[in-house]
Amino acid sequence: MIIATVLVYALWVRALGIDYGRRRIGLALSDATGMLARPWKTLASAGGGASHVAATLAAEIAALAAEEDGLSAVALGYPRRLNGERTEQTAAVEVFAALLRPLVNVPVVLQDERLSSREAESLLARSEKDWRKRKPQLDAASAAVILQDYLDAQTRPASHHSESEDL
Repeated sequence: MIIATVLVYALWVRALGIDYGRRRIGLALSDATGMLARPWKTLASAGGGASHVAATLAAEIAALAAEEDGLSAVALGYPRRLNGERTEQTAAVEVFAALLRPLVNVPVVLQDERLSSREAESLLARSEKDWRKRKPQLDAASAAVILQDYLDAQTRPASHHSESEDL
């Protein structure tokens, strides 16, 4: 029974969340169970354009996939207005996704990012009152919100736990 539990655990590996912006790109990683997202880091997107950023992120993704915990998917924030209409950033994200997909060996999923920045700002404001100290953390925190939404939408295999497994 322990082997079955280990195999179910092994089916879930980390996912990467991306908040792609004009100036900065926020990154977030899930834990190895694919349950919890956390902010990871922020990269500058200036210089080199979308193809340069895609190549840089593809190298990051390959490195993460090669680690022991692996990488199962990339959740890329997909900007839309509250009513579902496109924003000025929607086309840029679609182009970026098209550039990134052929460079990586994991699925790149467009994940609705409506209100993710607002939610991230609210979460950061609880622990840090000074907005100047929150600002550098905002993009990675937004990526964590996007990634958590993606993780929450994933179906998980039912966990069958019995007393005999504890023996």
